[in-house]
Amino acid sequence: MYILGLNAYHWDSSACILKDGELIAASEEERFNRIKHWSGLPIESIRFCLGEVGIDIREVDYIATGHNPRAKLTEKIIYGLTNTLSANVIRRRLKRSKDVTDVLSDIARQFGYNKSELRARFYGVEHHRSHLASSFFASPFESAALLSLDAFGDFTSTMRGVGNKNKIKILDSVSYPHSLGMFYTALTQFLGFEDVGDEYKVMGLAPYGSPQYVNELKKIIHLKNNGLFELNKKYFSYFREGVVLEMRNNRPFVSTLYSPAIKEIFGDPRKREDPLTQFHKDLAASVQKLTEEIIFHIASDLRKRTKLPYLCIAGGIAQNSVANGKIASACGFEKLYIPSAGHDAGISMGSAFYIYNHVLNYPRGKPIWSAYTGSRFSNEEIETYLKSRNITYKRYENEELYDKVTDRLIDAGVVGWFSGRAEFGPRALGARSIIADPRRNDAKELLNSKIKRRESFRPFAPSILKEYVSEYFEVIDEVPFMEKVFPIKKEKQHKIPAVTHADGTGRLQTVDKDVSPRYYQLIETFRKKTGVPILLNTSFNENEPIVNSPEHALECFLRTSMDMLVLENCVVERQ
Repeated sequence: MYILGLNAYHWDSSACILKDGELIAASEEERFNRIKHWSGLPIESIRFCLGEVGIDIREVDYIATGHNPRAKLTEKIIYGLTNTLSANVIRRRLKRSKDVTDVLSDIARQFGYNKSELRARFYGVEHHRSHLASSFFASPFESAALLSLDAFGDFTSTMRGVGNKNKIKILDSVSYPHSLGMFYTALTQFLGFEDVGDEYKVMGLAPYGSPQYVNELKKIIHLKNNGLFELNKKYFSYFREGVVLEMRNNRPFVSTLYSPAIKEIFGDPRKREDPLTQFHKDLAASVQKLTEEIIFHIASDLRKRTKLPYLCIAGGIAQNSVANGKIASACGFEKLYIPSAGHDAGISMGSAFYIYNHVLNYPRGKPIWSAYTGSRFSNEEIETYLKSRNITYKRYENEELYDKVTDRLIDAGVVGWFSGRAEFGPRALGARSIIADPRRNDAKELLNSKIKRRESFRPFAPSILKEYVSEYFEVIDEVPFMEKVFPIKKEKQHKIPAVTHADGTGRLQTVDKDVSPRYYQLIETFRKKTGVPILLNTSFNENEPIVNSPEHALECFLRTSMDMLVLENCVVERQ
């Protein structure tokens, strides 16, 4: 049985495919079309997934999307009638509903078939149910409390539930327009970070400030006694105007979410080109602090209600790795599971698992600890490509390769590392990574001058062999998808300054030799030479989606100043 899961006509469009309940392939469309956070029908991702299992679209049994236009239909109608929505908002929503319901016809047309030639049965799974499924059905827990938090989807921004074996029960939800994700994004925009996905910049800026504006922010969003929250509509323009998402110069654009009333509290918003002042840093710290308080309020109440020791989280807020590192201890949970694609791309996987486990009632498969479900290329394919470009390279056996790469890292080198299948999700996890020596005080400067050209306040992540976590971090946990931030032990911070953030923390990835054997061995070779079981890891890109193919990797290498490119076992060095 084949189930094709989609996130279609929504930002971070993606596709995945299950074969008899096993996740075989998954990828975001941006990896193929090179447009960050792209929204539409993920046709190239669909082609990739079908190719990985070797079938035609007509052989797919079920097609699921992580959207259901009929969800909360009564609430939508009442909201529209009582809030006098603009005609533009209504037209946009009607068009989106039509796109989602016509997805079978659109897919058939792209493959040159009529809709009647597809045997697949179509399911539209509510957005947040898909998020919950993406986390719970991939987790190792038989039963768990479930939490989905993001901007919005299918008229919901927050959903809480309980997972038990192969079933999900919904407890409650927060309806549009009240949204913790929209609160965070609105303040992100106010701070001058206007691109889709810039919220992580606020999280990175926060440690440079002091959270002295939390009380002022509580005028904008406040907690409710039922464990949930509410926005003050005075400060948000989208309550009436809706959210405009459109493509501008091949980049997604979101309309301004905050209203002019916010100036009454914080003055004029920062423009993109304005310098970052201490006020901006303090406001970022305050936004992050209050966001954490709200997450803990929601999760603690969920813990009391369910009395379950385990928590599964998904949704865009699940990418807030700083909060994730604190949730378990702050809210009384023993363990926390977050999928590699906790953001909206993950609803393709979630909708597929929801159909297989919850709807069709099949038992769950093994827990998912690997994010490597994307594209892959053999050494022979890579060599053929490099020769076609007249690129000088040398192919090495594994042990010699690890030795050569680590020597270059120790010699202040910056290396593009392209190995195995690409990751599903926003984090590079040693398959499509740029790596450097974490011991260097100048590593951030090296990376920013040679490649990334990004804001100096943004941290770089440590990939650490999982056996050494207790030696370097104050919290011991498995973090396979770089989804949590933990404090680095004070006595170790000076040894790895390149991956120690301003507040003494690191967003770690624990590397397991069974999940990531090549990346593990590379770090182990570095450890034997330096005594440090860690590499600095950042995504292999330069203001673009993470590279997906040898061509993308080579082009990134050629237009930047990185020192070495590793494509599987083939090495290209800058002369």
